[in-house]
Amino acid sequence: MPTINLPTAGGGLAPYAIRNEPLPAPAPNGRPPRFNRIAYSAAHVVADPFADNDPWLDAAIDWERTIAFRHYLWDMGLGVAEAMDTAQRGMGLDWKAAQALIRRAQEAAKGRNALIAFGAGTDHLAAGPDVTIDDVIGAYEEQVEFVENLGGRVILMASRALARVARGPDDYARVYGRILSQAKGPMILHWLGGMFDPALDGYWGRADHMEAMDICFDIIADHADKVDGIKISLLSKEKEIVMRRRLAKAGATAAVRMYTGDDFNYLDLILGDEVAYSHALLGIFDAIAPAASAALVRLAANDADGFKEILAPTVSLSRHIFKSPTRFYKTGVVFLAYLNGFQDHFVMIGGQQSARSPVHMAELFRLADAARVLRDPDVAVDRMRRFLALCGVF
Repeated sequence: MPTINLPTAGGGLAPYAIRNEPLPAPAPNGRPPRFNRIAYSAAHVVADPFADNDPWLDAAIDWERTIAFRHYLWDMGLGVAEAMDTAQRGMGLDWKAAQALIRRAQEAAKGRNALIAFGAGTDHLAAGPDVTIDDVIGAYEEQVEFVENLGGRVILMASRALARVARGPDDYARVYGRILSQAKGPMILHWLGGMFDPALDGYWGRADHMEAMDICFDIIADHADKVDGIKISLLSKEKEIVMRRRLAKAGATAAVRMYTGDDFNYLDLILGDEVAYSHALLGIFDAIAPAASAALVRLAANDADGFKEILAPTVSLSRHIFKSPTRFYKTGVVFLAYLNGFQDHFVMIGGQQSARSPVHMAELFRLADAARVLRDPDVAVDRMRRFLALCGVF
C-alpha cells in the first residue's frame, strides 16, 4: 500500500500508509441495487477550472462532470437531491445557475427514470429591510413553479428572507400554507438548522427547537396530503426521533416520511427503533456513496449487523467533514471527489476550496481510508501530494 507524509495537528509531518482496501463497487449487472429505505444523496457541482471569471462571484460549472457524477450516484442506487446546499446553494450557486442545473439534471434523470428532487427556495430575493411576507411568498412561488413545470419534485428549502422578515409563527404558517395548498404534488420540507446556515437561526418563529417543532408539526398536519416528508438537519438524534415519533402516530401525518439530514447520527436514525425509522437525504452520501449503497443493500436483506459494519467507519469521517463551522462541509465533500478521480482539480465555485486547512484535509484523508472510500489508493495519494505541494507542504 502507498505511503505519504501528512501534516499533523501538532505541527510537522508524519508518514501515513494506506491501510484498507476500498469497498467494491456494486456488481455491474446494469441494474442499480434496491433498498428498503428511500435514500437521497445531496450532490455537489463540479467547477470549471478553465473559466476566465471571478471565482468568488461567478459560478462557472463543468456540466459534463457534474451530470456524470449524478449518474454515478444513480448507479449506486441512490436518489439525487439537486440544487441543495451541498451544491453550494447560497454559497456560490445562485438561482440563475441553479435553474440551469435543475434543467440538465432533470433531463438526465428522465433518460433513465431515476429518483431526483429539486431544491426550491427564495435565494433570489435579497433579504433587505423592505421585504414583506408577500415578497417571500412570491419568491417561493416562482421557484416552485419552475421546478413543477419541468415535471420535478420539490424540496421546499428554508428561506433566509422568511427568517429575517417573519414576526412569529403565524407568518411561517401563512407562507407554508400558501405554498403547500398550491402544490401540484407532495413536497419534501427542509428544516435546516443554524449550524448549517446562521441566517436560519430561530426558524419557525422560535429559538427553542422543541417549540419550533410544535409549529412545524402543526403546519405539516394541516397540509399532510401535500407533504411527502420532512428533512431535519439539526445534528440532534434525539430531536429527530421526537419529531419522527410524532409523525408516525396514527392520523393525518402517519404517511409523512422523516428524511434524516443528520450527518452525525445517520447510522442509528436510518436503522431505526421499535417505533419507526428515518429515510435519508444526506450530503455525506455524496462522499461515501459506495459505503452507503453497500450498507443499504445489507439492511434491505435484514442484515442489520452488516449494515452497521459497513457504515460505522464512515461516521467519524462525516463528523470531521461536517465539524464546525458546519457550513464549510462542502469543501470536504468536493475534496473527496477530487481524491477519487471524479474531477481532475480541486477548484470550487465561490472559491470555497480555501475554506478548510491542510491539517483538516490530512485528517480527512486518514478517515476516508478507514472508511474504505478511497476508491483507488494510488490515485488518492498522488492527488493528496499535489494538494499539499500547492499549499507549500512538502
